[in-house]
Amino acid sequence: MSERNCDVVIVGAGFSGLYLLHRLRGLGFSIRMFETGSDVGGTWYWNRYPGARCDVESMQYSYSFSEELQQEWDWTEKFSAQPEILKYANHVADRFDLRRGIEFDTNVVSAHFDETTNHWAIETDKGEKISARFCIMATGCISTAQIPDFPGLSDFKGATYHTGAWPHEGVDFTGKRIAVIGAGSSGIQAIPVLAEEAAHLTVFQRTPNYSLPSQNAPMTPEYAQSWKDNYAALREEQRYTAKGNIRELNNESALAVSEDRRAEMYEERWQTGGAAFLSSFNDLLVNQRANDSAAEFVRDKIRTTVKDPETAELLAAKDYPIGTKRICIDSDYFETYNRDNVRLVDVSDDPIERMTPSGLVAKDETFEFDAIVFATGFDAMTGTLFKIDIQGRDGLTLRKKWDAGPRTYLGVMSEAFPNLFMITGPGSPSVLSNMMVSIEQHVDWVTDSLVHLRAEGLDVMEPTREAEDEWVEHVNVVAHKTLFPRAASWYMGANIPGKPRIFMPYIGGVGAYRRICEEIVADGYRGFRLQPDAGTSADAATSENSAVAAAE
Repeated sequence: MSERNCDVVIVGAGFSGLYLLHRLRGLGFSIRMFETGSDVGGTWYWNRYPGARCDVESMQYSYSFSEELQQEWDWTEKFSAQPEILKYANHVADRFDLRRGIEFDTNVVSAHFDETTNHWAIETDKGEKISARFCIMATGCISTAQIPDFPGLSDFKGATYHTGAWPHEGVDFTGKRIAVIGAGSSGIQAIPVLAEEAAHLTVFQRTPNYSLPSQNAPMTPEYAQSWKDNYAALREEQRYTAKGNIRELNNESALAVSEDRRAEMYEERWQTGGAAFLSSFNDLLVNQRANDSAAEFVRDKIRTTVKDPETAELLAAKDYPIGTKRICIDSDYFETYNRDNVRLVDVSDDPIERMTPSGLVAKDETFEFDAIVFATGFDAMTGTLFKIDIQGRDGLTLRKKWDAGPRTYLGVMSEAFPNLFMITGPGSPSVLSNMMVSIEQHVDWVTDSLVHLRAEGLDVMEPTREAEDEWVEHVNVVAHKTLFPRAASWYMGANIPGKPRIFMPYIGGVGAYRRICEEIVADGYRGFRLQPDAGTSADAATSENSAVAAAE
């Protein structure tokens, strides 16, 4: 098949890809866009497991680029469920006529940079070859499902499912004996729903997780209108907050108030619901003693909720600070363990031994199941990128470049990979933020950069090694000023055997990160090489300024 040329190839049709397509099309770029799935939605297309729900309030988890879209769309719940979010993604695709620009059921298998032409040579699993000036990975941060390599896994004769790749037709568990392996966010959301349907549910927990009640409720017209009347100001405020969410931060230390005052504030935030609990005081994620007070409050809530004391203690996380693993937001999760048809099996010290044709063996006990649900998470932030054979200068693969951990400048580009952009990549706030806010900021930054290159007659954009080194160091310095590295979390790659342990997202905050990006552009794209043509030296147009001077 002959090679086809275009300005930009976009990989992925989730919320990042949809907005990219809309912006770049409006700016006159020629685009090819590929999506593995059969429709739009990204994370919300694949994650259809029972109970799947967003942990960001609905009024804040949406696009801000179109005032008409903001005003016309109505959410039905405070925290939206997967079907409604997918409906929203489809509405956006239809409203802005985006489907005609997307090639579904297509995988990009390789992307190689050609230094003789300064183009990316891209190939799909359909055998098509495309030459593009720019390649943008909108592949998502948690889009590659992780299934542990249990001995005997292929021997199990029952049905198996992963929460991150749920059958689109749904699954009927009525009367079934089922196992859920994993008690992270997806497990915590799915378990209460599965327990209502199954004859019996056994949960295999390796690591207990802190979980906060969503206190979900129907969306009130008054609350929705309060946002619609003030969207412009509220969106601007969102963009410069720490997490991309507007929530009231109590600017007090947990250690500077009385024990009664702490308990009162924790209870108030608990009743409010969602992640607002972590904003009860200003030092919960930087001071161990302050964090201990919040963690113990949550453990006490578990102890008063779960009737069996032994089960309650197994569910109460004690080995890491609250908030340093992805905080879970639930609907009646701990209450579920009071049901007669639910059993918790803790495998933290005695892992699952093997699978059998009829179930599995763990803790010297043989279990029999009709179906097994793997709620075992994802190879986050890097896994999907590594599924593609990405090669930069001199044939350097991205996997090789990142073999000791991901290395980026701003989480948007990596040295030796010119004109390759990542949306919400490692080294950006990404998974520590309201993803919709971070997505829009990254897409706007990337598209504005492409417009700048076009206007200035430039062909190549690439970070310098110095800028990348300084940014990687800055990301890690900031992370280690907090309690986050004390948890063996997927933020650190700890859920993937053999994956380097490095804190991947940028914890400095959405607002601080945005200001850094703005200052870098204002300073002539400090830390980037901007080359006018293929014959220009690789050192041309390199800024000598410190890449992260404004961040320090």
